[in-house]
Amino acid sequence: MEDDDYSTVEIFDGSSDAEGHKCGYCKSASGSLSYGMWAHSLTVRNYQDLIDRGWRRSGKYCYKPAMDKTCCPQYTIRCSVSDFKLKKSQKKVLRLMNRFLIYGNVLESEKDSVESRATGEFALKANDCIDDECIERRAAIAERGSDDKKLNDSIRPIGERSKDSPSTSLECVGGNERVAPKERREKREKMTTDGNVKKGLGPNPDKPLCKKAKLIRMERKLEKLAKTTENDLEQTETRSKRETAGKTLRDYVVEPLPPNSAHTLEIRTVRCDPPSKEFLRSYNETYKLYQKYQITIHKDPPERCVSAQFYRFLVTSPLECVSESPGSLHPGYGSFHQQYWLDGKLIAVGVIDILPNCISSVYFYYDPQYGFLSLGTYGALREIAFAQELSNISPELRYYYMGFYIHNCIKMRYKGQFRPSFLLCPEIYTWHPIERAIPKLETSSYSRLEERRNVEDEESKVNLEDVMVLHRRTALAYTVYTALKLFRNTEENGEVLEYAKLVGKKCARRTLLYRK
Repeated sequence: MEDDDYSTVEIFDGSSDAEGHKCGYCKSASGSLSYGMWAHSLTVRNYQDLIDRGWRRSGKYCYKPAMDKTCCPQYTIRCSVSDFKLKKSQKKVLRLMNRFLIYGNVLESEKDSVESRATGEFALKANDCIDDECIERRAAIAERGSDDKKLNDSIRPIGERSKDSPSTSLECVGGNERVAPKERREKREKMTTDGNVKKGLGPNPDKPLCKKAKLIRMERKLEKLAKTTENDLEQTETRSKRETAGKTLRDYVVEPLPPNSAHTLEIRTVRCDPPSKEFLRSYNETYKLYQKYQITIHKDPPERCVSAQFYRFLVTSPLECVSESPGSLHPGYGSFHQQYWLDGKLIAVGVIDILPNCISSVYFYYDPQYGFLSLGTYGALREIAFAQELSNISPELRYYYMGFYIHNCIKMRYKGQFRPSFLLCPEIYTWHPIERAIPKLETSSYSRLEERRNVEDEESKVNLEDVMVLHRRTALAYTVYTALKLFRNTEENGEVLEYAKLVGKKCARRTLLYRK
């Protein structure tokens, strides 16, 4: 994908010393500090570079936390989709959904456990209900208990008589002779006193030695394996390794459902800006679902969930549309809604940006009626699977961006459960495994994650000559723009230079900064 067009932005709050805002995480009245700019248009390449420097968008507004000053430092987090490994709790969510689609219901214990956690951001966390593996373990324990009971019934202390066995039951002693217990004791005493005890002849040398049943089974197995062809052995080994490795995310997602399943789930990817015909046809359902989610889950008042606010927040996008050739399985680049339709009813929507190197998650909302399905986690897993699918078409698309990770906000730590995940260093903009970053964040909420002190941010080494501006609908180098002005504005120079350092040298050269 090639993209040589300019982006156009307008900066706001150029200094982080501007008045702070209310924090949505720690609820501080004015502790949240960030840089902001309005993006009139952004190429997907430029936005990719921006999010790799800690920026994020909400509609057309782009913001970057002032990491060393804000109350809750927010670290950009991404997951490598090619190396993604499912956790036990994530497999549980996938099995829960498949079971619901097949049978039409779930266990009450699972439903109650998930619903009790599906509030606010916790709706996106995996639940801790009993899964199939736990049920299987308990069943195995019950079976072992029944075997022990059977053995205790048949093996009794010496002298203990079974309640059902008669007192005159016969026992077999020596050959085929059957005698009563009293006669057997008299015969044994007589043989001892007479000294006529016959010595045994030992094992018959003409017959093979007796073997234990376990040894016999092993010999039969070895004989069977010896007759197996080399090709069969290879197939057996491959099958064994596959079973040991377990199911992958793709295995769960593409697993076909029985033809008589109770429900059908369809996921449609529709472009939202510019809006496609499919998006416009479903706009009312999409907006009503968002309104229901915000009022029920986030307790927003109805007057805040109007259509204009929804459109500005989750529909409009500064990203320029880049379409693939007709017939391609790749939907193109830009902003999309992924709609989850259950039996023709919209139950969830994932808002995503498809960029050159990643799928970036913008927002996810769902019908609270189906909160027991842990749709937040399920949606994230489906978006990772979608990124894996696109990666097969465009190998450079290798990551799934989950927005910001905030370690001192317990509700946001669920993002670290998608492994392997990496956090962005707020000073050098290099990526670091979350396992190595967490010990530093435990010590201080703000931390330079890059340990090499000699590494510097080359993109921040920018001069005013590198900045492009838009003045009277004309693209100009900033130095040309200042030469055309009748007076020199030192304050403006400082503001523009700070902007250039925040977006990086490459973006400053490819983006037009609006100037009046």
